[in-house]
Amino acid sequence: MNKKAELVKNTIIIFLGKISTQFISFFLLPLYTTYLNTGDYGTIDLIITYVSLLVPVLTLQQEMATFRFLIDCRNDYEKRAKIIYNSIKSVIISVSLFVVFFCGISIFINIPFKLYILFNVVVTMFSGLLLQSTRGLGKNIIYSIASAITGISTLLFNVLFIVILGAGAKGILISTILANLICIIFIAITLKIYKYIKLEYDDKNITREMLKYSLPLVPNGISWWVINVSDRTIISMILDVSANGIYAVSTKFSSILSAIFSIFSMSWTESASVHINDKDRDEFFSDIADTVVRLFSCLCIGIVAFMPYIFSIFIKEAYIEAYNYIPINLLAAFFNCVVGIYSSIYIAKKLTKKVASTSIFAAIINISINLLFIKLIGVYAACISTVAAYLAMAIYRHFDLKKYVKLKYRPLTIIVTAIAFAVIYTSYYINNKYLNIISLLFAIVYSIIMNRNIIITTFIKLKSKLFKVKNDIKVN
Repeated sequence: MNKKAELVKNTIIIFLGKISTQFISFFLLPLYTTYLNTGDYGTIDLIITYVSLLVPVLTLQQEMATFRFLIDCRNDYEKRAKIIYNSIKSVIISVSLFVVFFCGISIFINIPFKLYILFNVVVTMFSGLLLQSTRGLGKNIIYSIASAITGISTLLFNVLFIVILGAGAKGILISTILANLICIIFIAITLKIYKYIKLEYDDKNITREMLKYSLPLVPNGISWWVINVSDRTIISMILDVSANGIYAVSTKFSSILSAIFSIFSMSWTESASVHINDKDRDEFFSDIADTVVRLFSCLCIGIVAFMPYIFSIFIKEAYIEAYNYIPINLLAAFFNCVVGIYSSIYIAKKLTKKVASTSIFAAIINISINLLFIKLIGVYAACISTVAAYLAMAIYRHFDLKKYVKLKYRPLTIIVTAIAFAVIYTSYYINNKYLNIISLLFAIVYSIIMNRNIIITTFIKLKSKLFKVKNDIKVN
């Protein structure tokens, strides 16, 4: 199987499982905006964001080290066992320290939903480690099934606790805890994790090597925390939690783009790690990067072009202000996709210190713009600061990576993409009925032209498979 086919296959497998998890928050928007007011939703969004971004820091990014190190020893059982055992041991130590610290500070600080936050952090730490272990072992189908189970469970529990039992905002946290618990149990049983829990696999050298890899990723985790959480924190403190509720809703549409890319990024990181030393690496990586820019720019402007027709379907009137911020957040998500292309190459090269330094650089830009302009332009400051942070990081990483991998984009891709963004965004903010129709048609035609090779290849393969199925039926 060639490199592209391998990448596509892994992406499809992961996509089938992760689609339910990644899109769950979007599909739950009508439920949240119906049953929760802007203040409650703003508070819960802030808590969930803190939890999701705090976990990688608490685990010292051991889950990422586990994934990367397992790729190199898939055919060596003893080494695999040592990596998994020592990773689990490290996370247990981290969990224990966190529980003691959290219980201590909660005595002096009034933390809303503190018990639910505690359990959320603990189960997320373990589910994250087991999911990354599954990927590292090359068990992408199991990973996909576990992700699907988590997403479906989250949806069902949300309906149960919010709609049927009327638990309100608390129901979201309970649903997340239970869904992650089910994920942990499923992977533990499927992979027979108990086989790796033996003292004979305790190896301080492996722990040391993994920490050497993962520790530089901690500042990176903190930087992502600053970029993602500082916006919400500053809005909540300087404006109010209702404003954060509006901002949170506006980011749900950009999360569609981020969710799709995160699915691709998982298989891309694995593929980049496997093929990082191939002779045709530069050509392969450049081709993938150019394709990603074309594909995700089309998804971005496509969502913006459709927004005048779908916003009112998903969002209640109380959150209507979010409409103004959606395109800016989508632009930030697009630049984040570009950053993600480079991140996978850094990880493949095990240059985790570079990942950290570039993320810190972006975090400083983000928080500076937020603090300078939040009082002047309100929520717009949070949106613009995120765009600036991701754009700066993308530019920095592009030129920094040239020392290791020579990535090249087609000039036409960059020029045409910039023009398309300008056209669609101008139309969006003018918000004229007839102009919106033209804008939508333009987005569709642009997307078809830019991705015609992918469309043609996919059509030919589907036609070939259908032809084969028809022949098999005739033979039988």
